[in-house]
Amino acid sequence: MTPSPFLLDRIMAVMEAAFDPAYGEAWNRRQVADALSMPSTHALVVDGDGELLPEDLASPRAPAGFLLSRHVLDEEELLLIAVMPSCRDRGIGTILINRLFEAARARGISRIYLEMRRGNPALHLYRKLGFEPIGERPNYYRMANGERIDAITFGRSI
Repeated sequence: MTPSPFLLDRIMAVMEAAFDPAYGEAWNRRQVADALSMPSTHALVVDGDGELLPEDLASPRAPAGFLLSRHVLDEEELLLIAVMPSCRDRGIGTILINRLFEAARARGISRIYLEMRRGNPALHLYRKLGFEPIGERPNYYRMANGERIDAITFGRSI
């Protein structure tokens, strides 16, 4: 299934503004499109009020944040989450993850996982929402300057 260009445009607008290139965490449009072409991958995009934006329709409301996830059986992985810098500290990340919990429960998911680089400022959000560290991958991520950073895996039952 080909993802809507409206959905891709909204995700990429947030992606390009939100991710620091030094960490190499942002995906390109092709990577996002390829992920969304799989039926097990899900996207949520919200505006500055935390309201969902339609996937396949134009909207005058600007995207403030997005989330990509993928499920396998009764587990789901939070692949990416990002909030526009101008919309941070307004609860958009919390809204997105709470919407993920609701949607995942409806799909029969019992546990959600995520992985982040050590030092990611989103740690406080994940901990606040009940994610607990369950593993570590030493030197997993490579920064643009070649430096390596550990990955930390988190899990949460829903």
